[in-house]
Amino acid sequence: MTEQQTLAQALERLDNLEMRIAFQDDIVEQLNNEISIHQELIRNLQEQLRLIGQRVKDMNTQPLDGPVDETPPHY
Repeated sequence: MTEQQTLAQALERLDNLEMRIAFQDDIVEQLNNEISIHQELIRNLQEQLRLIGQRVKDMNTQPLDGPVDETPPHY
């Protein structure tokens, strides 16, 4: 193997590695964007769940409007 062939192979390997790194950088950026979106969705869902829990708690502490065992009007 000549020195030029070895150099050509090394340059080809270097080019391949640079392409892989560029591809991986792009994938990492896409995944980062997805994670950011999911974190925002999770925060929104947690807030909605907190509000629902508060409403359920408020419903359980409010008195009922009328007697529970009221006789129907047709009796």
